[in-house]
Amino acid sequence: MNTTTATGFLDTLLKERLPADQYNWLQERLALLNNEDSLRDIHITFGLIPRRLGRQDLAATSEENATAGTLATGWKLSGWSIDMTARVLLLCSIAQQTNRDFGQLFKSMCQTADLGETISLYRGTALYPQSDVLDKQIGEGLRTNMRAVFEAIAHNNPYPANHFSELRWNHMVLKALFVDSTLYPIQGLDERANPELARILCDYAHERWSANRPVTPELWRCVGPFAKDDMIDDLRKALESDDPLEQQGAVLALSTCPDPRAEQYLENYPQQLLAVANGELSWDSIDRQINQLA
Repeated sequence: MNTTTATGFLDTLLKERLPADQYNWLQERLALLNNEDSLRDIHITFGLIPRRLGRQDLAATSEENATAGTLATGWKLSGWSIDMTARVLLLCSIAQQTNRDFGQLFKSMCQTADLGETISLYRGTALYPQSDVLDKQIGEGLRTNMRAVFEAIAHNNPYPANHFSELRWNHMVLKALFVDSTLYPIQGLDERANPELARILCDYAHERWSANRPVTPELWRCVGPFAKDDMIDDLRKALESDDPLEQQGAVLALSTCPDPRAEQYLENYPQQLLAVANGELSWDSIDRQINQLA
């Protein structure tokens, strides 16, 4: 990601939405920060943005979301607000200054940020210049039990798919389930699926079943391509569930499973297989149903 390109895109989004006086105020603050080396001014501006610009939804158009995706594959503006966009713009502008260690600045801001500021800080991680300090701070953010902060890193953000090790990736996916979050907004979910994650998720499913608690059908999405041995039995159990969504998830997972038993189990579900073949049943259709139930 070119930070300069991202800065121009975010600036355009705000210019098209903000009244002239608000947009001019933001530009004046950005110019001030570009000419001063004061952390105090950065923190003050970061804190003032919601009060001066508002917290309304950015309401990005499909074309704007498509543009975001061309700038960083997997970047989506779902859930972005005006103040969040302005705060990320501020950070991208600062990141272009050669006299600053952006990673250290990001770390220091995270240490003093309130909830709304923290969410904004992590939302823009794919747009910032990468560094070990930044990556370590993102790892700290993943440890939170605050769902909104976790989702700022995990959802509609290409940073995890592009930079996380397999160990951290697997931890993030499992953590999503523990904080009662959804998996479908995680970018690169299919591409980064792996055998170890499949095993971990099956262990998690066993724990849920033992406690007589439901298992989200999304879980099986990361299991199907790697299912073998006892994992096939887990998928069969989900397939025989009374929950239609869980059954649909098992059908989709088994349809991607290379084990010969998968095809055998699916023989009794011809209608569901037909729905898979014609596109009526897909992970997107399951995601829409989960979203409706949320």
